[in-house]
Amino acid sequence: MNVFAEFAERVRAIVRNLELSAELSGADLARVVVEPPRDPAHGDLATNAALVLAKPARMKPRDLAEKIVEGLKADGDVDTVEIAGPGFVNLRLKPAYWTGLLAKILGEGVDYGRSKAGGGVPVNVEYVSANPTGPMHVGHCRGAVVGDALASLLDFAGYDVTREYYINDAGSQIDVLAKSVYMRYREALGQDIGEIPAGLYPGDYLVPVGKALAETHGDALLSMDEAEWMPIFRNASIDAMMALIREDLETLNVRHDVFFSERGLHAREEGGASEIDAMLEDLRGRDLVYEGSLPPPKGQLPEDWEDREQTLFRATDYGDDIDRPLKKSDGSYTYFAADVAYFRSKFLRGFKQMIYILGADHGGYVKRLEAVGRAVSGGEAQVIVRLCQLVKLFRGGEPVRMSKRSGDFITLRDVVEEVGRDPVRFMMLYRKNDAPLDFDFAKVTEQSKDNPVFYVQYAHARCASVFRQAAEELPGIDLSEQALAGADFSLLQDRGELDLIVKMAEWPRIIEAAAEAHEPHRLAFYLYELASALHGHWNKGKDLPKLRFINAEDSKLSLSRLSLVRSVAMVLASGLTVLGVDAPDEMR
Repeated sequence: MNVFAEFAERVRAIVRNLELSAELSGADLARVVVEPPRDPAHGDLATNAALVLAKPARMKPRDLAEKIVEGLKADGDVDTVEIAGPGFVNLRLKPAYWTGLLAKILGEGVDYGRSKAGGGVPVNVEYVSANPTGPMHVGHCRGAVVGDALASLLDFAGYDVTREYYINDAGSQIDVLAKSVYMRYREALGQDIGEIPAGLYPGDYLVPVGKALAETHGDALLSMDEAEWMPIFRNASIDAMMALIREDLETLNVRHDVFFSERGLHAREEGGASEIDAMLEDLRGRDLVYEGSLPPPKGQLPEDWEDREQTLFRATDYGDDIDRPLKKSDGSYTYFAADVAYFRSKFLRGFKQMIYILGADHGGYVKRLEAVGRAVSGGEAQVIVRLCQLVKLFRGGEPVRMSKRSGDFITLRDVVEEVGRDPVRFMMLYRKNDAPLDFDFAKVTEQSKDNPVFYVQYAHARCASVFRQAAEELPGIDLSEQALAGADFSLLQDRGELDLIVKMAEWPRIIEAAAEAHEPHRLAFYLYELASALHGHWNKGKDLPKLRFINAEDSKLSLSRLSLVRSVAMVLASGLTVLGVDAPDEMR
């Protein structure tokens, strides 16, 4: 139940019934929203109705606000209503409304806030998609967490979500990987390979791959020409690296539904057409490509630019800065051609939203991907790109530069093994994805309010602790879900108790707004605020015993307050689950 959406509709109904209905007949009532006021002291809800409708109503905002206020005063759930500033209308609802909401929260449990706003729209979220050339590094970590949490958020908001990983296994870097593994294969057979040549991958993580090939093939591959052994090493290397990447992602509890191979786009069976061939034929038939040449771009030349006539995609017709080449001079396809074919594959699979989670260094891809989406889908599908800024690692304020496994970059597994999965996931989401992030190993493990993940998880553990304490201090009390749902919520009269319910009422709105904006960090911010409200009210009970959750002399009041605590725990657990973070019952 979205309280804010409900009251927005009540305000719109009031507006429709005003004598100004003729003037407002063409007004866009969808612009009327109800939100939490910036300052909670101003009320529970605030609406912009008078501000957005004043012009079509031909009235001053405050004059229109007065008419809306009269209608709201007649609403049985409204306690007080007043006009603020240029025409905002602030409402405070009656306590009975909020305590009634508590019963609904308890009834829905961890599904409270789950929405149908997505309408089952098929959404493809592609994230990580690291080159399969080595272990995941910390630069991949943020995109992995953001993509995984966004997929969970969209699922919770009612979308039909597929999590996808695009394996970049068709580029020249794969040949470099295969040659690097060949060196380790020779080493495993007892040859002295000396230093790994420049340009190859020197990481020790390739040693087991070389050993496995030596155990399988012995020295038989040494007598082969490169053209013969290259496919064997290519396939073995990709399989080994993808297994390593899956293991790394598993440490973060990141999983994908689909692993899509770029090589599959290029594959031709028995002289047939590849998916890229089919894409190009499709674009030709729709006049989306032409033969032409491009002027040299300013600055450093991109690697796919050639001074010749070539097959170009009409990207500028769809918002890109330049038209994009699809073929190289040797007749092979460009990387961009694979990107187009890959999008087409997603579209043909029925997705209406294609979300790409990319590193900040891929900012130049945004316009071209959006252009591809508009052209290939004919405007039927939407491309959404979210860029993740860099993560800087610190330990006690000092930069961390070396890795235990790679020697030249920090691996994802290094970070997770040192601080744990939950701190990594939560802190990667405690900043907006396009804002730089400083990750300090010391700070994310300290037990204080300044550590958001500890503060939120401790709030859930505190809720569980209250129930253990209640079982001890109130022997015989029925703490079943049925008993909690049947408590007398009218006994919850303290403003702090009501404020907790008001804060929980924001959860469905947060879910829908964060899903629409594709911003999972909003959930982390909200959970911190809810945890702060719980801790704040608990601390008041230390000074004012009458506010404590457990009152040994009043079991009815205690049961009502325990119902409140259980509701907070459910919302915290729900939010942490969406973010992929545990909701512990104890903290040690």
